[in-house]
Amino acid sequence: MAGETVITVVGNLTADPELRYTQNGLPVANFTIASTPRNFDRQAGEWKDGEALFLRASVWREFAEHVAGSLTKGMRVIATGRLKQRSYQDREGNNRTAIELEVDEIGPSLRYATAQVTRAASGGGGGGQSRPQVQQEEPWATPGSAAPDAWSAPGAGYGDDTPF
Repeated sequence: MAGETVITVVGNLTADPELRYTQNGLPVANFTIASTPRNFDRQAGEWKDGEALFLRASVWREFAEHVAGSLTKGMRVIATGRLKQRSYQDREGNNRTAIELEVDEIGPSLRYATAQVTRAASGGGGGGQSRPQVQQEEPWATPGSAAPDAWSAPGAGYGDDTPF
């Protein structure tokens, strides 16, 4: 969407995501991502930490339940989303402004860890179809149904000569 600020942030969760429900029963998960830049100081010959950025983030609906059930404090994550500005009054009546990340996508960073992904039984983009049903409708998704590889047989396919 035009005019929205989209960013990607890599950092660690400062606490477990907090899952709550609105008055209408809509799930929302809130959490904070701490991102600390590291730069190599050539004079000292060592890595130095910069000033940490603590970015509040939120996810909604089924996505919120997935995040709350999958991510935990200390996990290194990669999140992409839109920055939103929110104005409010604090307890003393002072006007405040907060910048928050409305997360579009988030997952664990695999730089220093491994992960095993389990597909949810229903999803926003999948129309609620389970994987076995998709395999029945899409024969190309079934393992072993592919045609033999024409390039693997000697003399098959195309020659080494340039066609022009």
